[in-house]
Amino acid sequence: MSTKKITTVGLLCAMAIVANLLVHFPLVPAAGFLSYDPKDIVIVIGGFIYGPMTSFIMSAITSFLEMMYRGDTLIDVLMNVISTCAFVCPAAYFYKKNHTKKGALVGLGTGIILTTLCMLLWNYIITPIYYGMPREDVIAILLPGILPFNLIKSGLNSGITLFLYKPIVTILRSTNLVEKKNEVQSQHTGLLLVGFFLIVTVICILLVIQGII
Repeated sequence: MSTKKITTVGLLCAMAIVANLLVHFPLVPAAGFLSYDPKDIVIVIGGFIYGPMTSFIMSAITSFLEMMYRGDTLIDVLMNVISTCAFVCPAAYFYKKNHTKKGALVGLGTGIILTTLCMLLWNYIITPIYYGMPREDVIAILLPGILPFNLIKSGLNSGITLFLYKPIVTILRSTNLVEKKNEVQSQHTGLLLVGFFLIVTVICILLVIQGII
């Protein structure tokens, strides 16, 4: 790994940690012990730039740092890494394989599905052990709580990623931390429209869940 890449990955990890510190709140009343944070947005952008292995490395680094300042346990780290990697690694893989609007959308869509399925499984396995809950109680909140939480979280992160990827990469390229490439403006505009639709959709779902609309 080059010095330039190490510097960029370190900078992105720092951005992810700051995002995690500043934004941290529950989404779904039925799973109030699960909190949203936007660090996956920065990590998937790192994956878009460098590929899925970098996404995995960033996920591990940020999860262990989170353990240090939040007092998390190794189980928290494991769940964080699984949740983040299930979302960001497929997104980075498909975008690296097909560096187009379609590649980004297929990758993010796959990430949404995989992280939702993975967290249903891992919460079923780990949550009873971690919280000392009967497994029947965990099963009861899988569909009304854990499933919508992960769909909303990954959907919102996908939409925001489509908005922030271009500005962040542009800044990194202007400082020569990332290689400059020619991109089609219409492709970026299309991603912005999809991102806007995702964000609005997720916000509407949240308002419905909260009983506001």
